[in-house]
Amino acid sequence: MLCIFFPLGGFCSEEADSNPANFFSQKEYIPDIETFMNIGSAGSSAISPDGKKVYFNPGYTEVRQIFRVDETSSYPYQLTFLKEGAKGITISPDGRWAIVLTDQGGNEQYQLNLMDPETGRMEALTNRPDVRHEGVLWSPSSDKIYFRATLENNKDFNIYEMDLKTRKTRILVKDPGYHSTSDISMDGKYLIYTRYESNTDNNIYMMDINTGDKKLITEHKSNYLFYNCRLSADNKKIYCITNMNEQEVMKFSSIDVDTGKITILFDKDSPWEVDELEINPSRRVAGLTINEEGYGNIHILNLADMKELPVPDFRGIVSSISMSNTETLAVDYSTPVRASEVYTWNWKTKELKQLTRCSYAGIDPSIFIEPRLIRYKSFDGLEIPAFLYLPPNYKDNMGNIPFIMDFHGGPEGQSRPYFTRHYNYLLLNGYGVITPNVRGSSGYGKKYKDLDNYKNRMDSVKDGYYCAKYLVDQGYTKPGRIGIKGGSYGGYMVMALITEYPDMWGAAQESVGIADVYSFLKNTSNYRRSLREPEYGPLSDPEFLKSISPINKIDKVKTPLMVVHGKNDPRVPVSEAYAIVENLQKRGIPVEPLIFEDEGHGVGKRDNRMLEYKKLIEFFDKYLKK
Repeated sequence: MLCIFFPLGGFCSEEADSNPANFFSQKEYIPDIETFMNIGSAGSSAISPDGKKVYFNPGYTEVRQIFRVDETSSYPYQLTFLKEGAKGITISPDGRWAIVLTDQGGNEQYQLNLMDPETGRMEALTNRPDVRHEGVLWSPSSDKIYFRATLENNKDFNIYEMDLKTRKTRILVKDPGYHSTSDISMDGKYLIYTRYESNTDNNIYMMDINTGDKKLITEHKSNYLFYNCRLSADNKKIYCITNMNEQEVMKFSSIDVDTGKITILFDKDSPWEVDELEINPSRRVAGLTINEEGYGNIHILNLADMKELPVPDFRGIVSSISMSNTETLAVDYSTPVRASEVYTWNWKTKELKQLTRCSYAGIDPSIFIEPRLIRYKSFDGLEIPAFLYLPPNYKDNMGNIPFIMDFHGGPEGQSRPYFTRHYNYLLLNGYGVITPNVRGSSGYGKKYKDLDNYKNRMDSVKDGYYCAKYLVDQGYTKPGRIGIKGGSYGGYMVMALITEYPDMWGAAQESVGIADVYSFLKNTSNYRRSLREPEYGPLSDPEFLKSISPINKIDKVKTPLMVVHGKNDPRVPVSEAYAIVENLQKRGIPVEPLIFEDEGHGVGKRDNRMLEYKKLIEFFDKYLKK
């Protein structure tokens, strides 16, 4: 059978031989890393209110662009052709307009653009490169937008309203601090927003848009979080995800506007956290995902009686739930062995449609590897969850293979079993991979997430070392054959591990990581500092911050290091990377810098990613395949 596939389908014809593999030679089939990095993906789905159109980002363009697929087209339609790409899209309630976010060189100073989602025509609404705009909400009448921005002093995130007919802007929330838009009531009278005291503590406020009167809904003393806040149709309840409950686990809950009483609405006794919540525009149906050991399972609930509605048979990670006013929603779905695709699901007809079909760049997906969930004990007996990936030909007690440990960012991020191109390449080339969720990771409740705060910072670093120790004790590898990598806070973990435990590692790569916690907090963007000090420690405690800073122990480093950074990084200044490179070069330690002029906090452009991973593989092969 010969099949020719296009992005949304294909046609087949009978041929003499039904097994094309018979024509290939029988030599080992392992494409190069560039081929793996060409595997496509599709995500960040957003459905129109009428459920007839879906907008998404494909993974094969040089930068992220916005595409549309609808009932009448058999091929995705590209809407944007932006040099720096599109960073997000928000569709108006009438489906006639959209707001698109853009920035320059990854600097995250987002600007607002009005777009016609039918033709792709765009017009800039803001032109303040020194100001960050984001968090767009639409008025029910589709003639106004609400957003947060640093317009006043480039430090505080306040909330604004813009009339799209007159382009006039007025400030609604003007207080020092970090405020985030959440919802506009169905009648357009009320704004729901949150104020963050730290990255682990926020409050919900309800404001009368006309009078400016505001009410604190969630007064509390300890650190708790409230995410994805949505008003009920009658404005009497706020639906949200919160860990302000007996278990201190993120749960789908409602909050009574008058009394502040919190009620868990679903999955009350489960240990698993709710990751994502969305309410459809009519406020009748909720879609949510529950994070079960890193996998994301979807649930759909009728809000009138909290009864579950039918869901598709997905076994992987569901994300980016987007709900229409019909019985249809859109989601992203991926597994460890299948790249992310966009689907729609109709819970009434039980019809599942796959809207995107990504290219695998000529690679047979059947060769990809599923991970195994394990737990290892750290220095104090705490069990740390991790995903363990082994090469396809690995046998028990084979031992002594090169291993890569990959640390997530955050610190309160989570390593999850997404489809990861370079993992599959590494596995097919004889490497093992492990992704630990050290203490401080999300997904396991508030208590676990708070275990690394402030004075306990180095406990999470010890968890990383005990992960390597687990690999050695289990006979998978040995000291000197373990490579470590990570981005952002994961980059800090890499730097901390190669300074605290210099004899364990054979090679390391850190990307946009923190080397000097004190200078990071001093030099990071103003709006981030107050959120991060409760996590790492305050600037008023410089001695502690210096004690956990790898740059102050750089003389202990023996490990060859690759350093990746973007010059426009607003979170971790590029000066962190320069300091690492300069210190290691002076001491004659092998260090390979890769600084991108046109990137920010991470590598976003396709050609840059290709270069990064090509050099990464060459680097690990050089030092670990001995």
